[in-house]
Amino acid sequence: MRGQMLWFNETKDHGFIMTDEGERLAVAGDGFKPGERPQGRCAHREVTFVIMGSNGSREARDVTFVTDVVPRKPRMRGRGRG
Repeated sequence: MRGQMLWFNETKDHGFIMTDEGERLAVAGDGFKPGERPQGRCAHREVTFVIMGSNGSREARDVTFVTDVVPRKPRMRGRGRG
């Protein structure tokens, strides 16, 4: 599933994610995959995750940040040479 980080408090070790469907889910520090725990500002960063728990207490687990893929610029073949 995909969503965006709303915030994460490093001191309290928890935060919230807004899913693409509009559901607000809690996420604990141990809910991130190894090496993915946020440091510093993380609001509005896109994440992927799974939802664990029942309707009463659902939370995000296995959270990872989506890396932005920068498209390559087209090559200029034969232009500008002369």
